[in-house]
Amino acid sequence: MRASRLLSALLLLQTRGRMTARQLAEELEVSVRTVYRDMESLAAAGIPLYGDPGHEGGYRLVDGYRTRLTGLTVEEAEALSLAGLPGPAADLGLGTVLATAQLKLRAALPDELRDRTGEVRQRFHLDTSGWYAEADPAPHLAAVADAVWRQRRVRVRYRRWKAPQEVTRTLEPYGLVLKSGRWYLVAGRPDDGRTCRTYRVSQILRIQVREDRFERPQDFDLAAHWRSYLAGFDARRHQGEAVVRLSPRILERLPDLMEPAVVRAAQASAGPPGPDGRVQVVIPVESVDHAVGMLLRLGAEAEVVAPTALRTRMAQTVAALADVYRHPPTAASHP
Repeated sequence: MRASRLLSALLLLQTRGRMTARQLAEELEVSVRTVYRDMESLAAAGIPLYGDPGHEGGYRLVDGYRTRLTGLTVEEAEALSLAGLPGPAADLGLGTVLATAQLKLRAALPDELRDRTGEVRQRFHLDTSGWYAEADPAPHLAAVADAVWRQRRVRVRYRRWKAPQEVTRTLEPYGLVLKSGRWYLVAGRPDDGRTCRTYRVSQILRIQVREDRFERPQDFDLAAHWRSYLAGFDARRHQGEAVVRLSPRILERLPDLMEPAVVRAAQASAGPPGPDGRVQVVIPVESVDHAVGMLLRLGAEAEVVAPTALRTRMAQTVAALADVYRHPPTAASHP
């Protein structure tokens, strides 16, 4: 365990450069005191590292030092064989590069590990696309990815949901995120105080990659930004609540019918069953119009209690549907 931690610390210093004891402790999930002991052990083993004191100090390796450690455990080889997603790599224009890298990795492995990684690929397949949706075509994805990598500003024509629907923006692309089969660009706006916003890549109509380079904020963390964005997205769109009575069967099936935020709220707020077995829950809703469409899929096994405006709209919609289906179809309706 300690040997593995020492190797991890060495590779962290090699890949990231100078790191403080606290940063190393957070990465390795140990105490700062343990890091001090590990650094002493690495130095005693002949690793050329030194520590700089002070607020801006930290540990780092002597310039030019590179470890030649190449050993992989079985578990590490298995994890690497699953790390490359051919679909997203192809989207980014890296499909051939990924295939070549995987071939090189397999060629460099001992026979036992090579066979093991081949077995993993035969037993596990990672599909990042979402259910019930066509693939999201993004013809400009490769150009966006190139701009992200080279830190080049882009000029885009973008289609959004509010008026005016088509706008032109100059963006500083910080990173790309793949979410449920859809690519999103996280970018700053140099004409708006470098405000960080999210853009769906498939909605980019035209793109011009400029030659002027921008400096990416040093403290920007793409994964942390995306987690914050998702939390804020749910908070912004769920502007109201609805009280609904659900049958036991539909409550059990809710994860298959509703989005996770609605399911979590329903499960957290579920009260005791009533005389008819139904359970009253409180769920977030975006608007009355959106809630009607969402709740209609639950059929008669869901009853809206409040707000009154939503209950009234549900009654009107159901009555209109009943009127449509009350009479036999006209001759013109037949194929």
